[in-house]
Amino acid sequence: MTVIYADELHRTAKYFMDSGQATSHAEAMSILESFNLSIRVSPSIVDSSLHQTALLTLVNLCARTLLGGVEVVGLPDVIASTPLYAGHKIRDAVIELGGNVVVDGTGSSDWPIAQIGDVPFVPTDMPQWRLTWNGWRGGVVIAKSGKRLNERQAIGLAPVLAAAACASEAFAFHSKTHALAGRRPLGMSLWNPSADWLEEAAEPQLTYLPSSLWLIGIGNLGQAFAWALASLAYPAASKATLVLQDTDRIAVSNHSTSLLSFRSDIGRWKTRVVAEWLEDRGFETVIEERLFGGWTRRASTDPGVALFGVDNAEARAALEEAGFGLVIEAGLGAGLDSFRSVGVHTFPASRSAASIWSRQIGQPNQLFLEAPAYATLGDNGMDKCGLVRLASRTIAVPFVGLIAGCLVISEILRRLHGGTAVEVLSVSTMSLGDVELVPAANGDPYAFGFVEVGRD
Repeated sequence: MTVIYADELHRTAKYFMDSGQATSHAEAMSILESFNLSIRVSPSIVDSSLHQTALLTLVNLCARTLLGGVEVVGLPDVIASTPLYAGHKIRDAVIELGGNVVVDGTGSSDWPIAQIGDVPFVPTDMPQWRLTWNGWRGGVVIAKSGKRLNERQAIGLAPVLAAAACASEAFAFHSKTHALAGRRPLGMSLWNPSADWLEEAAEPQLTYLPSSLWLIGIGNLGQAFAWALASLAYPAASKATLVLQDTDRIAVSNHSTSLLSFRSDIGRWKTRVVAEWLEDRGFETVIEERLFGGWTRRASTDPGVALFGVDNAEARAALEEAGFGLVIEAGLGAGLDSFRSVGVHTFPASRSAASIWSRQIGQPNQLFLEAPAYATLGDNGMDKCGLVRLASRTIAVPFVGLIAGCLVISEILRRLHGGTAVEVLSVSTMSLGDVELVPAANGDPYAFGFVEVGRD
């Protein structure tokens, strides 16, 4: 039996290893290879950039997690208009992202179904979700309920959020980790996260977008930030300038968690791969390949806002020392019961970053070395050091990181449009309607640069 090392580990497969459901990494992968999704699209996808954004986001997420296959049925051979892949053949983009285009018009009859647009309900015993969105809201509803949002006007993050919610429900259904998965609506409002996302609400039209940002950590979260930003309607001539800071190269394991990490890029610097992808979409990028810490200082010409996505308590404790005017930090849960949890903090705040994270410096992740999968690896020759390194890796799924990315980018957008600024927000992708948040005491206007949205 092949020994698996930490940098090769499929981070979602680790859930089945740690829980004891799989006695080896190969068995855990076999479980994921039984997960699948059939995506049905309507002809309206030809003219709707929002429908295209939802489709490509859903394919990208699910191809990394539902390893039994992601098929797209009813997709015309047209040029994409979504800012994520504008100018590309949409079928080529689906294949690049790991999906399979079904050209004969029939899909797998025994797979769960995701509907985008006016797709007829398919008689089946499997779950059937409809992705839906409007304004700042996005999610999934049960297709046969007939309930949906407008879907004509929305910020680019709304269909991204809908796709992430669908991927979350598909995984929960297949893994049997939520009894109602496939039988309930799931979504949220990015304008008012505590509100009922299916209820119509007063939301501003998106008018302004951030003009410069510093992204610290270009892994799961940093690549989710990049994908979310690229979904927005930036004007072609004046997209944002993004500083990308990271010191790691893409490893095999990153394909399972990070939306812009592809197998063809294994061994390349994360910053350079993501910079190329963003520059192809019109963004300006600056690369920083050094560690972030208490020694980092922002120059007056650097972006005034930092988006932080590094799972390191020491670096988090130093967030306020670099001189940014605003820091938005996202963290993801790691263990069996928490890997679908998202926490967002903003600074300056009523509590300092150092006071929140200093106590966590040096604290190890929970290990599950007693689980059968690790005993199997030991029996096959892996030494104690390798086992501990493998077991210390966190469980991770890409849809959780992308939901966190939507929350982080929407924090900027709300501030740009006079909405409620948040100091702390906590939510689980298992229950997006159950949001805990603390409004920020400092409600000053966003003062870090903006551009106006592009117009068709």
